[in-house]
Amino acid sequence: MKLLVIGATSAIAQEVMRNFARDRAEIVMVGRNAEHLASISNDLLVRGAQCAKEIVADLSEIKTHQGLIELAVQQLGGLDAVLIAHGTLGSQAASETDVELMLNEMMTNALSYMSLLTILANLLAEQRSGCIAVITSVAGDRGRRSNYVYGSAKAAVTAFTSGLRARLHASGVAVVTIKPGLVDTPMTSGLKKGPLFASSENVGHRIYEAMLRGDDVVYTPWFWAPIMQLIRWLPEPLFKRAAL
Repeated sequence: MKLLVIGATSAIAQEVMRNFARDRAEIVMVGRNAEHLASISNDLLVRGAQCAKEIVADLSEIKTHQGLIELAVQQLGGLDAVLIAHGTLGSQAASETDVELMLNEMMTNALSYMSLLTILANLLAEQRSGCIAVITSVAGDRGRRSNYVYGSAKAAVTAFTSGLRARLHASGVAVVTIKPGLVDTPMTSGLKKGPLFASSENVGHRIYEAMLRGDDVVYTPWFWAPIMQLIRWLPEPLFKRAAL
């Protein structure tokens, strides 16, 4: 397996890579923190990865995406699967009053994904094989007052991957939309933990399985599917008054 992981320093992405490392995968990781990437690379090699190479990049610089992907493919000698996992969980309150901050959140969590997905889709469609896995969020299922900026970005990515999946189906390319709920990671360290929080280990393993099978849409843990279905069904007059 020749695997590219974009946003490789995220806790969930690391768990996915550890699963693939046990399968002797060849992995190229993209992230902003060179020291952190080097530490992850060493860990993956110990766990069995054939190789674990690092590319340092700022994914908000969209003009660099084409060259970044070309470099990764060159280092791997091909491409079988991709996981896109970068993102930020910014302050909803700050984004409500600062347009530039809100647009930066949309760039990181939505537009950079769309850029990468367009390039990767064309590459894998040409070779007529492969898997693209994308981490969105249950927050994208309906805009809630507590996080509608982040949720809107994830909703855009979810819709984009839905269309991309239909487009690439005839080419034999799987597009896996992953919708985690609350996961106990550094990204959510500022949130109060409760019974709905899952471990990054469990979520990472579920994503690994979904990528191997080429699933379509995955809620993880599973119970977020019925929870979000209920939230989507709430009538708007009731929903807008709910403390969600």
